[in-house]
Amino acid sequence: MRMLSTLALMTLVGTGAAAPAAELSVGDKAPDFKLAASDGKTYHLADFKGKKAVVVAWFPKAFTGGCTIECKSLAANGNRIRKYDVAYFMASVDPIEGEKGNKAFAASEKADFPMLSDPTKEVATAYGVLNAERGVANRWTFYIDKAGKIVAIDKAVKPPTSAEDMVAKLAELKVATR
Repeated sequence: MRMLSTLALMTLVGTGAAAPAAELSVGDKAPDFKLAASDGKTYHLADFKGKKAVVVAWFPKAFTGGCTIECKSLAANGNRIRKYDVAYFMASVDPIEGEKGNKAFAASEKADFPMLSDPTKEVATAYGVLNAERGVANRWTFYIDKAGKIVAIDKAVKPPTSAEDMVAKLAELKVATR
């Protein structure tokens, strides 16, 4: 059995396959990212360090049922989220451009917040959200404090109440208000 495990590991290393990322936990440093967004800007997590909290709501796929519901919830309640001193994003492994890209998705749902695109899946892998079987991100939300530490991870996001749940979590975490 040990020989098979060693052989499997050597095969993975030999093929250059990426090893799965270790699962992130509350208290861990959030993996840095620099991703293009639906508003035409590129966002770098490091730019927020010491300035404001960050929320990254990963979603599986643009223009699908649950993701559309989640986006509508966040767009309809953006004023409640913006009461907090926080930068918030939805993020997926979809491309930024194209008719099924995050730019088109954000426009179609009138999202008043940026949607990040990670088509290389590197950031999704670093956050441990990539569902390798399906090739999409799991619907998980990461709450990151001003110091760049993960302070909460929601792995049971409910699309219809995602905004209300986000507001409740921001209050629970005592994120500063504006």
